[in-house]
Amino acid sequence: PRHSDNWFDDIKASVDAHPPSEHLHETLAFRAGRLYFDLGFYWECHQVLDVVWMQTKDPSAERDMVLALIQLANARLKTAMNQPLAAWRLCDMVETRLSRCPTDRAVLGLHVVDMQSLAGDTRLASRKPNDKSDTRD
Repeated sequence: PRHSDNWFDDIKASVDAHPPSEHLHETLAFRAGRLYFDLGFYWECHQVLDVVWMQTKDPSAERDMVLALIQLANARLKTAMNQPLAAWRLCDMVETRLSRCPTDRAVLGLHVVDMQSLAGDTRLASRKPNDKSDTRD
């Protein structure tokens, strides 16, 4: 069962129409998304972070970082759903996003090396993609 359509409205409303991208991690939406991720609520993480990435500049390191976090949440959800091929594909997307982010500073409070470690952990939690026992992907 999913939450009602307006469940996250107050959280999403914390992101103004044109906030400075470098301060998006200070919004309730971003903080809630991080907390949902850390607690294993990956679908909810994605829901509240969508409004954050929509307010980033394209292209920008902030956009790449928040999309990497969303894709990583989706990869974790696919792992929990026993869909390893989908999880690995999403981890590939995460790594592509992270390759465009600076490594000498945090982006939205997140460091590339930490995100890479989380992606690696996600891959380890999934079966190898050449394991054909799961055909649901």
